[in-house]
Amino acid sequence: MKKKSSSLGVGRRRVLKGAALVCSAALTPRLAANAQVLSKVTLPMSDNSPGHATNDLTADEIRKLLQLEPNATCGFVRVTYESKQSIAAGVLPAPFAEKRPLGSALYFMVTPGAPVRLHRIRNAQLYHYYLGDPLELFLLHTDGAPERIIVGPDIRNGQRVQLLIPGNTFHTARLLGQGRWFLGASTEWPGVIPADVELGKLDELAGKYPTVAADMRAIAGSVKHID
Repeated sequence: MKKKSSSLGVGRRRVLKGAALVCSAALTPRLAANAQVLSKVTLPMSDNSPGHATNDLTADEIRKLLQLEPNATCGFVRVTYESKQSIAAGVLPAPFAEKRPLGSALYFMVTPGAPVRLHRIRNAQLYHYYLGDPLELFLLHTDGAPERIIVGPDIRNGQRVQLLIPGNTFHTARLLGQGRWFLGASTEWPGVIPADVELGKLDELAGKYPTVAADMRAIAGSVKHID
């Protein structure tokens, strides 16, 4: 009796296994067809999607939303961070002998009439790309060699989403692309104080860096009075 029961169990398992294989074979083409249909479906972009929201933004809206103010060097600016910890006067060597914060950060927005004007700061600073058109930046290195770098989103074609500007490097910048606006940030260490900022003398620097003199003059000429 045990042998008969055992053989019946084996037979039942074989029948069930065969049924499962048949069912799987029947379902596989149907599942594959459904997957192909789903892969062809393109979901519409929501009005609340990031791409839609940023494409519709204007420079005036960004100024209001981020509370940016006209700045002497960097278009429109708002300081977003200044370390509560400070470095006492005399602790750091020149040119950082004054008391200053450990670090600082700010938003800045560039528009066609408010470029990054020719200037330098003593501190090393890191530019960050956030939104908008790319920024064409000219660095005037202290060894006499100028450098052109694009800060923007197209990393496939060599644009940078971050850029280190060495301390004491004169630089100026303008919009590329559609020429609407660039929104980014700058972080600095040690933190910046007003004495760190120096406006560049255009004629003098154009003579030292003749290969980018026309670009520097064009950027300076694009500046408009903005309240």
